[in-house]
Amino acid sequence: MQYIEKQIKKGIKLHLIKTEKFKTNLIAVFLTLPMARKEVTKNALISAVLRRGCKNIPTSTQISQELEEMYGASFDNGIDKIGDNHVLKFYLESINDNYLPEKNGKMLEISIEKLLEIIFEPLIEDGKFKEEYVQQEKENIKRIIAGKADNKASYAYDRCIEEMYKNKPYGLYKYGYTEDLEKITAKELYDYYLQLISKCKIDIIISGNINDEVIKIVQENENIKKLEDREPQFIKSSLEDKAEVKEKEIIEEMDVTQGKIVIGMDLHLKNKEQKYIALVYNAILGGSANSKLFQEVREKASLAYTAGSIYIRYKSNVFIKCGIEIKNYSQAIDIIKKQLEDMKKGDFSEEELQNIKKGIISTIKSIDDEQDTEVTYFFGQELSIQKITIDEYIKKIENVTKEQIIEVANTVTINTIYFLRNFRKED
Repeated sequence: MQYIEKQIKKGIKLHLIKTEKFKTNLIAVFLTLPMARKEVTKNALISAVLRRGCKNIPTSTQISQELEEMYGASFDNGIDKIGDNHVLKFYLESINDNYLPEKNGKMLEISIEKLLEIIFEPLIEDGKFKEEYVQQEKENIKRIIAGKADNKASYAYDRCIEEMYKNKPYGLYKYGYTEDLEKITAKELYDYYLQLISKCKIDIIISGNINDEVIKIVQENENIKKLEDREPQFIKSSLEDKAEVKEKEIIEEMDVTQGKIVIGMDLHLKNKEQKYIALVYNAILGGSANSKLFQEVREKASLAYTAGSIYIRYKSNVFIKCGIEIKNYSQAIDIIKKQLEDMKKGDFSEEELQNIKKGIISTIKSIDDEQDTEVTYFFGQELSIQKITIDEYIKKIENVTKEQIIEVANTVTINTIYFLRNFRKED
């Protein structure tokens, strides 16, 4: 595998992942801009409207027909929150030209052209997005927002983040807010779209058995030619200067049978190298089936149906997540806090550390086994303060020591304990 970057224009970058592992090419386009309350709902709506049809392929049915004629190519898009950035994501996967029956196939070029058409040549009627599409997608997004609480584990996690990052970009919901949807018109949305594509960071990532000819294909694409240089205001992940805050507890009641605990913790890291140590710390704490949380809270104490933790490197946070019987709340919190203290004391063996590192390295080595995982990795690198190769990544994990993990463990402070429980009975 070979990775190459090429700046097409200021703020517009092409990334090539040359690999012979796959029979397909995957083309991904990411539009990145800072999360902002006044824009988050519009971004989600634009992403939804663009997939409905474009100037030359005006309906989703026709898009599907075009893809079928491209030997069953597939298209997908979505929206994501990465650190303090909002990202509109577009993907098109198609068969590599080497596997086509025709000689001199141009499937890669056609695929790039179609995907860029969908993004940069939207269907416009009377100087605005198609009214019907906007109204239908507003209803779809309303349903997504209204359905936030359907998955109680996801809901609890989102609510913990909202409380931790109240009135801050990372606390925003990636699909936006119903009250904002009501006000957005098709004309206003199109005018905002024009602003978005003129100011956002644009990354085009192409993975497959490709050569440098693809650079020329992208540079000469008419939609790329129309784009202008920009100074994208995206947010690179950095070491936030996190002030220590007083631990707060949020208890929310809902019609549930199982309680959900989410504990949001801040890591007060000194340098960017500690992000790799924090990854190992999290794996020992709650990131695997052999982790302290899984073994102590779920297996030994039988207090939780699920128990684990995740590390959000873009924000230097660890979130502990447990599904429990509601009556076990206090006991579960006590045992969880004991695991945090045990980590600070170094209460884990060298053998445990080595096994955890092997598991992480195995996951890193599998990054290039799936094209979408590989694309996601390199895009994540683009938004990071430090870019490293997969081999360098492995080396950094190998070099993590027990002493370094203890040092990181002692920077961890609890920010928010969120508990979703059932309605309490009135006495």
